[in-house]
Amino acid sequence: MQQNWFVIVNPTSGNGASKKKWPLIFNELKAQQFQFEFSVTKHKDHAIILVKNAIEKGFQNFICVGGDGTLHSIVNGIFILNTPNISKIKIGVIPIGTGNDWIKTYGISTNFKTAINTLKNAHTIQQDIGKINITNTNTSIYFNNLAGIGFDGYVVNKVHKFKNLGSLAYLTGALVSLISYKKPLLEINFNNNTLKSNTLLLFIGIGTYCGGGMQLTQNPNPFNGLFDISFVKNISLLQLLTNIKGLFNGNITKHKIVENYKTSTIEVKVLDKQETYIQADGELIGSGDFKVTILPKALTFIVPKT
Repeated sequence: MQQNWFVIVNPTSGNGASKKKWPLIFNELKAQQFQFEFSVTKHKDHAIILVKNAIEKGFQNFICVGGDGTLHSIVNGIFILNTPNISKIKIGVIPIGTGNDWIKTYGISTNFKTAINTLKNAHTIQQDIGKINITNTNTSIYFNNLAGIGFDGYVVNKVHKFKNLGSLAYLTGALVSLISYKKPLLEINFNNNTLKSNTLLLFIGIGTYCGGGMQLTQNPNPFNGLFDISFVKNISLLQLLTNIKGLFNGNITKHKIVENYKTSTIEVKVLDKQETYIQADGELIGSGDFKVTILPKALTFIVPKT
């Protein structure tokens, strides 16, 4: 391999599976003649710092050894630095995570040897990225898969308790949380439309999957410059239980309780005093009012050929 790669390893991904598998992955990368340096993350968002340092050293090719949260941090590290050479940066993934949702959109294998072959083949796509501006902190957060506010963020706040359940962590958190959750009053503006309602959840999708394989947006497309929006005012525990299959095959988005929209920008205002969590790529990023805009085909990823 002629390129120099910078590998970021999150040892806590997959409930510690990443730490156990990294020596095998390291040996396979060497066997496949990858030229690389690597760093192991030591705390949450450490990957952001590692990416910024690597780019400043001249690295343009990155490998994420971890899950959705690690990839989210790498993406944010790239955009926070605001490098003029962003179009030359490529990201590949050797997935070891709890949900592994982003990779499902592209069919990236969870078998590390197959994932490394994907990297070696170097087939790339340019994907849309979402940019969230949070009003009360005046900060910008980027996401490559899906963001949300309301029940979604509330569940993410609780999911860490169920991480040992793997891909079922989000569903378990949702079932446990539904009874205690209080719906906030939101004002949502997009495409000259205004939705003002006590809101269970609002999903803003780029990729297809979230929450450990659920399909909660109707027709997302990572390349068309539009978010796929799912808006839900309310759902009962009975409706959730009777539609569990629909959560995973996407049919829930056709249910009468779900409103679907397309937009390139969306603004959300919280009209009551309760703290209302925002999540991006399964990570809690803040609360309160925010605006989201799409950055068309803003980042290059290495994925299998279709």
